[in-house]
Amino acid sequence: MMRSDNGTIVIPLLAEDVSITKQQRTTGRLKISTVTRQHEHLVDELLACESVEIDRVPVGRVVERTPEMREEGDTLIIPVMEEVLVLERRLILKEEVRVRRVRTARKHQERVRLRRQEAVITRDSRETTEGAARTHAAGTETHES
Repeated sequence: MMRSDNGTIVIPLLAEDVSITKQQRTTGRLKISTVTRQHEHLVDELLACESVEIDRVPVGRVVERTPEMREEGDTLIIPVMEEVLVLERRLILKEEVRVRRVRTARKHQERVRLRRQEAVITRDSRETTEGAARTHAAGTETHES
């Protein structure tokens, strides 16, 4: 029995209580796998190549001192010296070695094989139907005390 503020007596007759429980249910299954696929890709690039051509140019000229290496355009000129004994010693520029850079370009094509992976997800339809039926049946139940 309980008394309220205004002096009335309140007698509780019946009380309802709610009980909630959680259960884990399988509603479906998934299968995940990877698939590797290959495809060909055409590589089409311009390849640069550098080579040298060497020319030996006889000079045979008397010089006072050794000339420096020098460049004339794409050509590097390297002096080659020789001492010759005469009554006196003289420097003679015997030859020049000329190294010229030659650039060429050629088109290159090649087929290469590339790989790519994809995820494939499939649902087991039998499990899904049974799990959905169980979930629906569980949702229609009521709990009273």
